[in-house]
Order: sequence, then C-alpha cells, then structure tokens
Amino acid sequence: MNVHMWDTYRTRTAITGLKRLATLPKEDKEACIEAYRFFQRMQAGEETETADETRAVADYYKVLNNMLSIFDLEKLYIPPMLDETKGLYDNQILTEKAVLAALALDDPARSHLLDMGCGRGRISHHLATLTGGEVSGYNIDPDQIENAISWAEHTGMSDRLHFTIGNHHDPLAYDDESFDGCFSFQAVWPFFKKDELDAHAHEMARVLKPGARYACSEYLLTPYFDWDDEEHVALHRLFLPTLAATQSMYPADVCAALERAGFRILVSAPSKSEAWPLCEQKRDLILHGRRLVRGLEKIRVAPAWIEESLDLLQKGGQAWTEAERAKIADLNWRIVAEKV
Repeated sequence: MNVHMWDTYRTRTAITGLKRLATLPKEDKEACIEAYRFFQRMQAGEETETADETRAVADYYKVLNNMLSIFDLEKLYIPPMLDETKGLYDNQILTEKAVLAALALDDPARSHLLDMGCGRGRISHHLATLTGGEVSGYNIDPDQIENAISWAEHTGMSDRLHFTIGNHHDPLAYDDESFDGCFSFQAVWPFFKKDELDAHAHEMARVLKPGARYACSEYLLTPYFDWDDEEHVALHRLFLPTLAATQSMYPADVCAALERAGFRILVSAPSKSEAWPLCEQKRDLILHGRRLVRGLEKIRVAPAWIEESLDLLQKGGQAWTEAERAKIADLNWRIVAEKV
C-alpha cells in the first residue's frame, strides 16, 4: 500500500469510526463506561470473576476499537519505536516482520498461522501477504471480526484469511496440530490470572504442529515491578484500565506455563526499544482530538461520553509513560517458544 493510498485509507477509517461512535446504541456506550469503571474497581482490590472480566473486555473493546481507529490505532497496539525516523504504523510493520521472522517458517507459502486476539485482522492480513500462506484468527469482539471478514473480502484474500469469534478462556476451536506457528500482539497474557495460564498454554501446544513456534510482542510486567512499592501499584492502577487489560503477569510466569505445556523457551526478553515515545505522540493526538470532540459536543454531533472516555485514556496513557520509563512494565516483551 503506497503512502497516498494509506493516507486515504486512514482518513476513511477515521471517518467511519466517528460515524460508528455517533450512532452506537445507548446501551453500548453505557456498557463501555461501566466496563472501564469495572477495571478501576478491580485495580482498587475488588474480587472479580473471570467471566465478568471477559464480558467487560468485550463491552469495552466494542467501543474502543472504533474510538482508537480515529487516532490511527486500528491495530489496537503500540509498537516499540524501532526506527526513530518513522511513525506508529511503520514501526508496527517492523515489529510484525520481526515476530514473523522469529517463527522461522520452513515453507512460508504453505504455512497456516494462528493470530490469537486478531482484532480487525489487519496484522493477519499483513503476515498472510508476507508469507503467501494462510492465517486464521479469533477475537472476542463480534464487531471486529465482522470488520476483519469484510476487509479480507475487500482485498480479495478471503481464501487465505479466516476469522471467527473466540475467547481465550475457552478451548480453541481448531483441530490438533493445525498450525505451523501462532502469534500475538498485546492480546493474550493481559487477560489471564496466574492459575489460568496453564490451560491456555496447553491449548496453544495442542493446535501447533511439532516444532512449530509461538512468538509475541506482549504487555507484561518486568522483573523490576514490585507489588510492595506504593508508587508502582499507583501507576499500575491508572494504566491497566487504559490498556483494556484485566491482569498483569511476569514473563517468568508465562514462560513457566509454556514450558509445562511442552514448549522450549528460545527467547524471553524486553522489547528492543521503548514504546512510550509513540504513546506520547498518540497522547498528544488525542489531546487535539478532545478539542474537536468538545466542539462537536456543543453542536450535539458527538455525545458527551466520548470526552469522558478520552480523558480516561489520556490519564492512563500518561501513567503508562511513567511506568515504562521506570522500566517496571513493557508493552512489547518478546517471547519465542518452540513446541517440543
């Protein structure tokens, strides 16, 4: 996709996102705000059930995916700044290429990969384009799956891109040893309690062929995060709801679960570069967006709840920047694991 086509695409996507936000049913908007408050109560110490957490994530993302598409965050993840001369999209492309390279596919054109938490399917589309093979993906949000299917049809890749509604906490809806590799981008480990990691790790192992790899760029706490440090916990309480995450795991816990499921850990390492510079770029863009939203609210084109949501995103985003600069959390921790 050339620069002009991409700029046109981004403009269309932003306009579509605005239209969808303006026409969302009242109950969806209220559910989104309540989901964010639910996440806040979780961080304040309220005991919650996984089923309720999952429902809150679905309610939040139903609105969030449209909101963030306005700000060029359609893929719903912030990559590391691997190239300081490039913006968010180009750094996403670099990150996705690095994850694909880590999968070390023997025959890319004949490969079938699994995208866990595929969102609107744009990463699946990119990797299928690079490999020439197939990619299947699942996501909890029906709206995003509908969008992913539509985009595959629009780009003439329905024969190689396959999307379905799915939940990490359920058994994966795929046959044993179906895939030549699987991957995730800030979409898997932030939604599991520690005692739930094993079940998903075993499902990943079940659907992968022997010798196939899992590679990711995922939000995880670093070993420097200390639950007994009040400043660490205060930042965590602010940024986690903004990530639409329900849990925070250490890399060691995730890797231990993968090893128990039959994987050999090849890499477990911090991101090659920090994401906070790109986070701050988007924070500034959201600030300008809030000014536009306030104007639209005055003429009753945009509902007031959008401003409230953007305010929450900004506050959480600032907390994230402080946490990552303190090296207590990493948006793009790298894990590469091979099924034995």
